[in-house]
Amino acid sequence: MNYRKPELLIPAGGLSTLKVAVDYGADAVYIGGQQYGLRAKAGNFTKEEMTEGIEYAHKRNVKVYVTVNIFAHNGDIEGIKKYFSEIKDMGIDALIISDPGVFMLAKEMLPGMEIHISTQANNTNYMTYNFWHKMGAKRVVAARELSLKEIKEIREKADSEMDIEAFVHGAMCISYSGRCLLSSYFTGRDGNRGACTHPCRWKYAITEETRQGEYLPIEEDDRGTYIFNSKDLCMIEYIPELIDSGIYSFKIEGRMKTALYVAAATRTYRQAIDDCLFSEELYRSRMDYYKQEISACTFRQFTTGFYFSKPTHESQIYDNNTYVKNYTFLGIIEEVTEEGRIVITQKNKFSVGEKISVMGFSGTDKEFTVKAIYDEEMKPMESAPHPKQKLYIEFKENFSEFLPEKGMVIRTKHCEA
Repeated sequence: MNYRKPELLIPAGGLSTLKVAVDYGADAVYIGGQQYGLRAKAGNFTKEEMTEGIEYAHKRNVKVYVTVNIFAHNGDIEGIKKYFSEIKDMGIDALIISDPGVFMLAKEMLPGMEIHISTQANNTNYMTYNFWHKMGAKRVVAARELSLKEIKEIREKADSEMDIEAFVHGAMCISYSGRCLLSSYFTGRDGNRGACTHPCRWKYAITEETRQGEYLPIEEDDRGTYIFNSKDLCMIEYIPELIDSGIYSFKIEGRMKTALYVAAATRTYRQAIDDCLFSEELYRSRMDYYKQEISACTFRQFTTGFYFSKPTHESQIYDNNTYVKNYTFLGIIEEVTEEGRIVITQKNKFSVGEKISVMGFSGTDKEFTVKAIYDEEMKPMESAPHPKQKLYIEFKENFSEFLPEKGMVIRTKHCEA
């Protein structure tokens, strides 16, 4: 296939996940500061962390985009001005913006800064793309409601110097271009200003006006009904179609997801894109592997969203709001000691004798058996039940064929109780 190589754009909710995204093959990462982005509940970046993250990425030829994509109210404007002053010399590669007022402010205060128009701006036709390009935007993020056919027409009729970015994987929103009012209505936390409480994942029933307090199921199912709960987007099986449509930047959703999600999604899409560009035959031959690997992320079943047709009832999950979880995230390797022990800050429980998997950066995994666990004082432990504890892990197997490295994610197969 002879196409321009797409950009793989990965979310990072904090400094550690940024490093994971970079190490596992991202071309670019998108992050948020502690204000004015649409994921206020993510860990996000202090100014010091943003500086460190940009330096880490740039040393490895990876770009960093910063979200400033809230719909601003009057009371936000002075704060945004101050924020732009603080970040203008950090080396950010682009800002992601949805509000026209914030866009104008960025053009005024940060001349020369590349600006991308967020999907929140519901960009659904080629005239809108050309409008933003004439205003000075370098890239427009496609509304999630577009089909590949529509995107291809946009690519044909929009300015050739303007890039198209689109989501290819991750959570879907039930509201138009993500512009939801449910969170603000129920909790006072405005999703359009970064504080969404995800009420689309809640259980709902109906009431009859004369029988207040009596909740009637919408469907006869003792597990309840989750009428707004969408499946997750996954386009791993359609890389050639995405490329052919003219999408340049393949965007993964998930700034509130774990390092395991980021590692698995980045590595799988990296391999799939590279394989496809090398040979579509190779890409097709490895499809079972990609599907297996992408299912290592936590997810709520998969859909192709609007890309091939309008979603039907089959794109929703009506009986639960839980994730499918095939692996448990244990931690990120912080050091490999001279004695051959790996050092992690533990995220979930595991025990001596358990098999754990180290995710190689290039796609190879290696399973090891835990021989011993030690705390920081080198006292032996039979299990590690306390999250955030620093641990030294010794394996039964040696590292003759596979050498764990700093930054690699470790995980274990998830077993239901």
